[in-house]
Amino acid sequence: MRITLLIISILSGALCCFPQTRIHGRVTDERNHPIEFATVRVAGTSVGVNTDAEGRYRLTAPAADTLRILFSCIGYRDGERKLVKVRGNDLAVNMKLKKASRQLREVQIAEYKKQLGSMQQVDADAYRHSPDVTGGSVESMLSTFAGVTPSDELSSAYSVRGGSYDENSVYVDGVELFRRLLVTNGQQEGLSVINPSMVDKLIFSTGGFPAAYSDKMSSALDITYRRPHGLDGNVSLGLMGAELCIGQGIDRFSQLHGLRYKRNASLLATGDEKGEYDPRYFDYQTKIEVNLDERFKVSLLGNIALNSYRFTPRNRTTKFGTVDDVKHFNVYFDGHEHDKFETWFGALALNYVPSRSSGYTLLFSGNRSNELIAYDITGEYWLDDAMNDDDDAPIGVGRYHEHARDRLKATVYSMSLQGRNAVSRHMIDYGVTLNHESVSEFSREWELRDSAGFSLPGNSAGDLLMLYNMSSDNSLSSNRVMAFLQDTYRIDNGRGFFSLNGGVRVSYWDFNRELLISPRLNIGYVPASGSNWAFRFATGLYYQSPFYKELRRIVTDEHGNSSVTLNKDIKAQRSVQFIIGSDYTFRAFNRPFKLSAEAYCKALSRLNPYEIDNLRIVYAGDNSSSGYAAGLDLRLFGEFVPGSDSWLSLSVMKSQETINGVKVPLPNDRRYSVALYFTDYFPRIPRMKVNLRGIFADGLPVTMPHSTRDKGYFRTSPYKRVDIGLAYNILPEIDNADGRRRRFINSMWLGVDCFNLFDISNVGSYYWVKTADDVSYAVPNSLTRRMLNVRLTVDF
Repeated sequence: MRITLLIISILSGALCCFPQTRIHGRVTDERNHPIEFATVRVAGTSVGVNTDAEGRYRLTAPAADTLRILFSCIGYRDGERKLVKVRGNDLAVNMKLKKASRQLREVQIAEYKKQLGSMQQVDADAYRHSPDVTGGSVESMLSTFAGVTPSDELSSAYSVRGGSYDENSVYVDGVELFRRLLVTNGQQEGLSVINPSMVDKLIFSTGGFPAAYSDKMSSALDITYRRPHGLDGNVSLGLMGAELCIGQGIDRFSQLHGLRYKRNASLLATGDEKGEYDPRYFDYQTKIEVNLDERFKVSLLGNIALNSYRFTPRNRTTKFGTVDDVKHFNVYFDGHEHDKFETWFGALALNYVPSRSSGYTLLFSGNRSNELIAYDITGEYWLDDAMNDDDDAPIGVGRYHEHARDRLKATVYSMSLQGRNAVSRHMIDYGVTLNHESVSEFSREWELRDSAGFSLPGNSAGDLLMLYNMSSDNSLSSNRVMAFLQDTYRIDNGRGFFSLNGGVRVSYWDFNRELLISPRLNIGYVPASGSNWAFRFATGLYYQSPFYKELRRIVTDEHGNSSVTLNKDIKAQRSVQFIIGSDYTFRAFNRPFKLSAEAYCKALSRLNPYEIDNLRIVYAGDNSSSGYAAGLDLRLFGEFVPGSDSWLSLSVMKSQETINGVKVPLPNDRRYSVALYFTDYFPRIPRMKVNLRGIFADGLPVTMPHSTRDKGYFRTSPYKRVDIGLAYNILPEIDNADGRRRRFINSMWLGVDCFNLFDISNVGSYYWVKTADDVSYAVPNSLTRRMLNVRLTVDF
């Protein structure tokens, strides 16, 4: 026994003579998240360990002048740390591993995700090569969805289930955005407020959306901008403008920048009105994120938009009417128009995530807009019967002068606190928001009309009267408080999968001292016996809380002079919604498809009636009408051709409101709408992709200027338009054996777009001619005609 103890003592002493080095540290990914089960070993030895759930490791290695520590994990690129002249017995060595991503050449989809709530996810890449005169905007793709119709091809405004363009809420990274207030036509509007190259996730609801979204009556669009990893971006050059998006992500820091410039003078020149067009639209957006540690993140969102529209009209020739009654209208112009729309926007978000089951966000944002519309345009017109050879018998000859100086400045500051907590099977979301709004407006508009030597209108004394005049000098400073609470509960049992979302939204506005309480409910169900089916139901009380434009009420005195006052007694418009829908997924031709259907009914009350002239919305400024909207939306989504998603949408609806006891359709009442978004690849040319976007929709109700539908209206001709684009992949992405891409350029696309393929002359608005015998003629203002565009897109 003594001999054994002696041998052990001698061996222990000998081992102690060889020095040991203790090494510890942490292995994380590019987002600083821990990597579990990563292998850490010392090169040239058998010493190695695996990391724990927190990515931590600890090992002991023989001391040496040089040590090579190797790190590896499935799905990540191998890492190595070389330690030279190692000193000390305890060393800390951390490592970040980058993902070893590979591009899959072909992915076969077995079934599409089922929609259980009112918010549907949209593929952010679906519209990238879509032919669109507004520059591949998100809104142009949404306008092909069931229940959604565009205003026209020049604008990003859209209507959902008969609602106005102001009834759609838009969020980017949790911040609500605002539409411009003075825009009167699509030519002025410029670029969409959303930069499509920066979008990561997109969810959209055509009604019945949860309590987390603001006080709007029609739809909710929620955009999340992406976080880049490494260096990436894209450049796009075309005949109508250019775009640049560049991003970088390293360790705990990421930045994303987007620049857009557009000048579509050639497109606007395809209309009936000839002249010198000089529209210039510029937009810069940025998103910066800093991860201070694993739980705390700071992000900054910024936007600068500078839009300028200049136009000097020259002449216009239009033929209109029926086959048996064709009218010929000529105008010779003098004067010019200069409009400016400037926006500065910024948001700072502080995110704290203490655990996987909870998270909190403190958000500060500010929006400043400066809008100006200024024009002085005179015109001498001649209206005659094109089928009458007698040039000496015109229907109307006259002269007019239109003048406007409209200025508006709006500032909105916002602060909100939002939270999320998971408790058992419940996900509880809540938040409170404080808004301060300041708006000032100074406007002067008038129109003089002289027909055949007679001023219109006139009086017995022969006084010179304006056909129309309006003045406004108003300002508004107010505060809003908004709060919401909602609970999402999911359960999976033998009968199927249930999803329940219930919540309430409360808001108060100190301008009219109105308290709004909006309960909302969403139920989703996937039966166990028929997993191809999914059913959903949504209901709620929704309010359209008024902003500045809805407050404006035009008052006319006995002399025909009009002025704008703000109605402090205005109340929020109200909508009680009931929506029932279902999805059915199936396979046909060995490819996946999904058929969606939704029936809806909206009971509308306390409505603020409005009329639309192109994009200009003029509210009555009071709650004087009520009505309803009901309809059915159908959408077939799937791989019409292998490996490419397309969809076909069909909507039918009926809407009605009562104005002064007269039942009339809503201003955005399109009784039917058919839309197609189709993508395909050329046979034997897999690099060639074709994108087709087609819309066929019913015409809208139209009234005379400064009139209302209860006094008479007619419908425009149906809106019909097909845009097609071809894109050839000059330099496709590669898949090297080590998972790396090209060093500088990943892919390159050359595209050719044909806008308005069938050269259909759609009507955007009307120019009204009133003759001396008090007869009014509606002369159609046509939208853009056929045009070609070439663009080059490079991804790096």
